Amino acid sequence: MGASPLTADGSLGKALRALRAASGLTGGTVARRASMSAGKLSKIEHGRVLPTVQDVDLILSALRVSDDVKAQFLETARAAATEETAWRLLRRMGPWKHQRTIKAIEAGTTVLRLFQGQLIPGLLQTPEYASAVLSLPPALPDETRIRTVAARMERQTVLYEPGRSFHFLICEHVVRWLICEPIVMAVQLDRLMSLSRLPSVRIGVVPLDARMPDFPMTCFSLHDDRLVIVETFHSELTTRDPKDIQLYVETFERFASVALYGDAMRSLVTRVRDGFLPQQESG
Repeated sequence: MGASPLTADGSLGKALRALRAASGLTGGTVARRASMSAGKLSKIEHGRVLPTVQDVDLILSALRVSDDVKAQFLETARAAATEETAWRLLRRMGPWKHQRTIKAIEAGTTVLRLFQGQLIPGLLQTPEYASAVLSLPPALPDETRIRTVAARMERQTVLYEPGRSFHFLICEHVVRWLICEPIVMAVQLDRLMSLSRLPSVRIGVVPLDARMPDFPMTCFSLHDDRLVIVETFHSELTTRDPKDIQLYVETFERFASVALYGDAMRSLVTRVRDGFLPQQESG
């Protein structure tokens, strides 16, 4: 993911502080006008808290800046709240390095909620399945693929760390899509069912015969209530805007309401897994 100016050096907060100083208003006065605590305003001004677009709007209104100045600051705030990085740039950088970035984000996440309508989630993949995924067009060179698979497997240690919670939602078609050899898919589904028994892991499968509450347009992960990572065909999007986060929380809950869990989920996945196994010869 690319770093926004704010996340890199807190420049937006510094600029807001400079505006306030130029206005001659105290932090307490601006905070009161903006309906926020003086402590929150101070953290924003010193780059310790990422302000939402709404926060910036309230502060600028309290400072009574011109419409032109407000428009410039709000554009910067929106850019800071949402980041986009094209996959081609991540490939150029080295996809195994991106896996380490995701690992760092997951390390700072207490509650992870992930929706997948395309692939088995990376945290639940076997090495063979992960290698098959990374062999799909545009396929990675062999050495790059091996390093990326290894980095993805390293991420999975977080599943066993105490004090964390994982909730995965997977569409049924994902467990049926044959993107690798059938036996590799069967082993992957065994892995899925095994991990579903971990106390910190909850896996739901959205069945094909359920009444769909929404369209599975993209896959996404919710990291606590602080950021969402969304994957599209051409890029990875990261948003920290509270309104965007709430939208994805509500979407996740709608799909969760029709998903199968526990024994019902494992029964469905077992039937699919058995279909991938070689047929036994009859005597």
